[in-house]
Amino acid sequence: MPTIIDHADMLVLLREEFDALDGLARSLSDAQWDLPTCLPGWSVRDNLSHIVGTESMLAGDAAPSTPVGEHDHVKNAIGTANEAWVESMRPLPGSEVLDRFRQVTSRRLAALEAMTQADFDAPSWTPAGPNETYGRFMRIRHFDCYLHEHDMREALGLADRETPSHLTSALDEVATGLGFIVGKRASFPLGSSVRIELFGPLDRVFLVSVGERAALVDHLSSDPTVTLRMPAMRFLSLTGGRHDAGAHIDSHVIVSGDRELGVRLASNLAFTI
Repeated sequence: MPTIIDHADMLVLLREEFDALDGLARSLSDAQWDLPTCLPGWSVRDNLSHIVGTESMLAGDAAPSTPVGEHDHVKNAIGTANEAWVESMRPLPGSEVLDRFRQVTSRRLAALEAMTQADFDAPSWTPAGPNETYGRFMRIRHFDCYLHEHDMREALGLADRETPSHLTSALDEVATGLGFIVGKRASFPLGSSVRIELFGPLDRVFLVSVGERAALVDHLSSDPTVTLRMPAMRFLSLTGGRHDAGAHIDSHVIVSGDRELGVRLASNLAFTI
C-alpha cells in the first residue's frame, strides 16, 4: 500500500533539517569545507552540494551539463546525476554553496507549504519505486538530508544530532528495507527470524520473519534466530552504508543467537543506493 505521510509533520522535519544544515555550514572555515567524509570522493562541501542539487531538481531547475569522469563510487544512473550536480559546484567557495542551499531550500519550503495533505497523498515516483506517494518521497528526502548532515558532523568531529523526531522518521524509512536486508542482502533461510533492538535517545525493536519473503512483523511465534542490539544512530549509519560493521561487532553491535547468521546480517545492513 502507498505510504501516507502527515504533511504538517514532515514540513516541520524538513524545515528543522534545513535549519540544522544551515547552522552547521555557516560556522565552517575554508579548510573545514574541504574535509573528506566517510563517503568516497566527497568532502563536507560535496555533501551540501548534493543536497543543493537534489532540491534544485525538485524545484524544476535544469540539470548541469558538467561532465562526470570515472569514479569508483558512481555505480548507476542516479549516482551519475548526483555527481554532475556535485562536480558543478566543486569550484565554488563554501560560502557560495551555502548561499545556493539557502535559496533553493527557501523555494522548496514555500512550495511544500502550499501543498495540501491530498497533494502529499498523491501518487509519485520516488527513489524507492514508482508506486508511492509524494509524502513518502519527502520522507526519503528528510532521511537523505539527515544522513548527509551526520556525514558532515562526523568529518568535523561533532556529536550526533539525535533529535528523537528526526531519528524516528529516519528509522521509519529504514524499516521499509528490512525485508530486503534480511532476505536478500543477508540471505537468511526460510523459517528464520530476526530481532533488532535499538537504544539511545529512543528505544525501538524491529522483528523480521522469513517466509516466502522476508517481512517486518509485529510479533514472532518463537525465539528469534538472531538478535542484533546496537545504538539507534549506529544502526542508521550501517543501514545507510556509511561504515563497515566488522569493527563494531561485539562492541557497538551485539550479536546473539546464530553467530554466523548474525555476523552476516550485521555485515550486510546497507540498503541505500
